[in-house]
Amino acid sequence: MQSGAPRMMARGLACLYTTDAGSLTASELVQRLQVSPASVSKAIAFLESQGLVRRERDEGRRERYVADEDVWYQSMMASARSTAQIVEVARQGVGILGSGTPAATRLENIARFLDFVSESIARAAEQAREVLHTKAETPSGGTAEPSSDRG
Repeated sequence: MQSGAPRMMARGLACLYTTDAGSLTASELVQRLQVSPASVSKAIAFLESQGLVRRERDEGRRERYVADEDVWYQSMMASARSTAQIVEVARQGVGILGSGTPAATRLENIARFLDFVSESIARAAEQAREVLHTKAETPSGGTAEPSSDRG
């Protein structure tokens, strides 16, 4: 919720991330969250639209909602693409307003800033993607830490 997700969506995401399997059916989410099926449906639709969960069919042909390691990578890449679209709109605005006007200058500065941020997010996500696939080791103290072969 601190990042702006509505309460029900945050609860659904937390529920998926804290299950060992990393996936649950709608009925399992209803049971764990003690909410209506409609609430789960709405939460999952929102989370899917944000690229944070995906749907799969299990052997029983039921839909399972999955929050796996690659979801965060996909979400970051979707964010970068969305920001790149804003850059294009801002640059179109520069052309419409006429180069050199204060408004066009403001839009160009916004476009340059967001272009840099978008490219940085995409580059960082690509570089860090392997972190999402490392296996956690549990030291004797009981705290899991990621392991990596990066040396």
